[in-house]
Amino acid sequence: MSTYKSTLQDDRNGQGIDQIVTEAIATIQQSRQDRYNFFPYRADALIELIDALSSNTIAHSVAELSLSPLFRREYGSVYDAIEHFFMPSTPEKAVEEQRSHEQGLLRLIASFLPAPQQRKYWLFGIDVTYLPRKFARTLADRTFVHCPNTIAGNKPVTIGHDYSILSFLPEKASSGSPPWVVPLIMRRVQSAEKATQVGAEQIAAVVMDELLPFKKALSVLVEDSAYSGRLHLGSVAIYPNLVSIIRFPCNRVVYRKYKPPEGEENPVGHPTWYGNRFALKDPTTWTEPDETAATTLVTRKGKTYTVQLEGWHDIVRTGKKDIPMHMYPFTLVRARVLDTDSNPVFKRDMWLIVIGQRRQELSLIDIWESYGQRYDVEHFYRHGKQRLLMAAYQTPAVQHEENWWQIVQLAYIQLWLARALAEALPYPWERYLPQPEPGCAAPATVQRNFERIIREIGTPAQIPKRRGYSPGRAKGGKLHPRPRHPVIKKG
Repeated sequence: MSTYKSTLQDDRNGQGIDQIVTEAIATIQQSRQDRYNFFPYRADALIELIDALSSNTIAHSVAELSLSPLFRREYGSVYDAIEHFFMPSTPEKAVEEQRSHEQGLLRLIASFLPAPQQRKYWLFGIDVTYLPRKFARTLADRTFVHCPNTIAGNKPVTIGHDYSILSFLPEKASSGSPPWVVPLIMRRVQSAEKATQVGAEQIAAVVMDELLPFKKALSVLVEDSAYSGRLHLGSVAIYPNLVSIIRFPCNRVVYRKYKPPEGEENPVGHPTWYGNRFALKDPTTWTEPDETAATTLVTRKGKTYTVQLEGWHDIVRTGKKDIPMHMYPFTLVRARVLDTDSNPVFKRDMWLIVIGQRRQELSLIDIWESYGQRYDVEHFYRHGKQRLLMAAYQTPAVQHEENWWQIVQLAYIQLWLARALAEALPYPWERYLPQPEPGCAAPATVQRNFERIIREIGTPAQIPKRRGYSPGRAKGGKLHPRPRHPVIKKG
């Protein structure tokens, strides 16, 4: 371990690097030990499987992870570990026990999250990603899910499962820092559920847990326009310390909160909730913004744009009988990106809803910067599916598939915890690329380094011991064909 510290110190020549490395090693060792104690079954195999996945650079299937030097067991232990990651005691208690297991995993992860220093709030993001399983006829509960398609004219649809992922968005040291996120809860969206409904349940699990630091602190949640419906807005606006920033479609109509003219009282009868009409597509219905601000946007290619922000407070939208949206006023924000000639860069402006009781504590620039970090979640999806085999596990058991996604979640978090221990190891065709900042390595860089890192810090997993050979299938036994499940089409 001391050799590893001196190597980093010679390579980086940074001040305080010894302390950074020491703290990073202690954190990852403690997290690995806590995770080892958390697993009720097959803890040794699970730890080695997560290590093999975290250091994977050549495996294209889950079975190939057994060839990793960090996995000291046979390939059968890979599937045995995935199966025993979570096992309900009875089918009737499966959902309850799975939620308890999920919450325990959340508390384990949250104990290593750094408290915000540059901003005054915790930042979260939620989104849905797809798992294509077009030919898995024996896999239950498959539906038609959204899948981007690059070929013009083809419908962006495939058959498989959707997964809702709630992530913590950590602070960045600089504008060029890698797009790290910390996935907190990964849950499959069943065919009888809506993604927004599952997202609301995940949010409640984070902000209402007494053992987590988020309940009494200001928390900000960023979401895309799919979460702008009344049902979801009403479910997230009830939490006193949560502020949600949600992209709003540009064809919606909202209203100013009604205020009686000066010197007049409210009219008799049913209270008036809605004032002047505010149509996002019709500038003639807009009033003067209550607040304005401006900032700059620098792209990765070095281009600088001006961002003009306008905010209108106390805006309401129509609700339903069981969703009284007039009780949840919000701030409406319009964002325009202009080039050096003051021409719009994008065809349409961006509209954002900021809803929550403490929304006034966020400035327009805070709102813009927070929502801009939401796109880091897309980088996590890309890295997970391309480098961590997130979509490579072909199993007919839904529970095993869900277990695998949570294993990938732990592998990615392990890479995030080890980001300060990684060194640049470029391939020959990458030697002219910019070197990463000390302590700010990208996920792919940490993954290349991870086998060396684990050999330095050690593992809590025990050396495997042979128990003899399996007797195999009984002579004369026959396996019945698995039942085929139809594809469910949501109404």
